[in-house]
Amino acid sequence: MTADLKITKLRARGVHAPLKRPLQTATLLIRNAPFALIDLETSGGIVGRAYLFCYAAPILKSTVTLLTELGSLIEGDTLAPFDIEQKLLKRFLLAGQQGIVGTALGGIDMAAWDAMAKAAGQPLARMLGGSVRRVPAYNSNGLGLIGPERVPAEAMALIESGFRAVKLRLGYPTLVEDLAAVKAARGALPDDIELMTDYNQCLLPAEAEIRGRALDGAGLAWIEEPIRWDDYTGNASIAAALDTPVMIGESFWGVHDMAKALEAKACDYVMPDAMKIGGVSGWLRAAALAERHAMPMSSHLYPEISAHLLAVTPTAHWLEYMDWAEAFLAEPMAVQGGFAVIPDRPGTGIEWNEEAVQRYGVT
Repeated sequence: MTADLKITKLRARGVHAPLKRPLQTATLLIRNAPFALIDLETSGGIVGRAYLFCYAAPILKSTVTLLTELGSLIEGDTLAPFDIEQKLLKRFLLAGQQGIVGTALGGIDMAAWDAMAKAAGQPLARMLGGSVRRVPAYNSNGLGLIGPERVPAEAMALIESGFRAVKLRLGYPTLVEDLAAVKAARGALPDDIELMTDYNQCLLPAEAEIRGRALDGAGLAWIEEPIRWDDYTGNASIAAALDTPVMIGESFWGVHDMAKALEAKACDYVMPDAMKIGGVSGWLRAAALAERHAMPMSSHLYPEISAHLLAVTPTAHWLEYMDWAEAFLAEPMAVQGGFAVIPDRPGTGIEWNEEAVQRYGVT
């Protein structure tokens, strides 16, 4: 059936979804998350869906406009994600394939794969050769820069539903404050709960090494993005100097960036973002690369589709669970005992709550 399906229209809309816990990182405060919603309509009546986190309102507006323009380029094309990807990549070979262009291309790819899986009558994970199962997840819905005094209560709240791992943001003005936040979290959480940390690229290499050395021995699962993600030499130096694993990858624009990082030995773990890595097509290439390097691979955001992708990732590590999309999803992802549950229904499981989309919609 999929061979007969043609793309008839791409519809893009913007929403500002309220966060249950506003998140303050070292580089960004998020109170309402801007998302672009994609509906890829086909001649068979099947609609592939995906959403994109756009970071800021001006980017959201530009992304929705670009998605609409790109949709006109693929109207009438066969529903074939690889062919669609290659056609659009070639269109932007000279202009560049990063930024909102890369964002839009990743979103279209995810929507195309969702439509393919729906047409096949299978969950995406199963269509890709994996199984519908539970994926280990950590709770990333909080523990921003809220001050060490507030950390214990929020850390405990994040494990109430059964999570066995949580993420703490760092990057306070001083190392003393970072250490106090880690001590507060580690002191409140049971010993068997994993604690990840994230600097959101806010440090310079020398300071990152100083803070990283001070955090060695604190019982951390990893230190994420201590410096600019694309400073591969600096990240490699930090990774070599620390006992605690260094994680990067959410800002890889396609598999070529990931290949550069791995070649430079810039990290101990990687966590591609489904949107930036190139959607499902890009993720599959990244997973193959991670396997070749025996590199543990986690996900960044997009838990609904990332669970499917991790199910077919040979070196699958952790799924980052964020509930931000729950505000506009018809059926949010289920999490049981610290595991994200892949829904046993065709596609990725992403469907819109149209009433909520109208409520939070922006023009």
